[in-house]
Amino acid sequence: MLSDPQSITISGTAVSLPRISAGEMKGRFRTPDGTLELSVQHSSAKRERSVIRLDRNKIGVDPLNSTQQKNYSYSAYLVVDAPLNGVGFTDAEQEADIKGLIALLNTSGYLTKFLGKES
Repeated sequence: MLSDPQSITISGTAVSLPRISAGEMKGRFRTPDGTLELSVQHSSAKRERSVIRLDRNKIGVDPLNSTQQKNYSYSAYLVVDAPLNGVGFTDAEQEADIKGLIALLNTSGYLTKFLGKES
């Protein structure tokens, strides 16, 4: 089980996310104001799937009516989908690939291009 609370650093600021729920192979963590939530979930059926997801909510000005505000949300997540019982790929191989993907996204300008819909 992951430690409680979880901490994530965003724009140089550490954010604490206390656990709000736990279940078999899953957990959810959320800031007290509800603006940021981290969820971690694993499943094993025909394949093994692990998902780590960050959801953000905020209230902002409605672009169609500047006198009103509305709720905005988005999610960012990483999914690891592998053969059942780790057949064919070791944890070390998967870890190396994931680290490589994260390093690619951290390459100068790459994430900006990705978010700008370059492919």
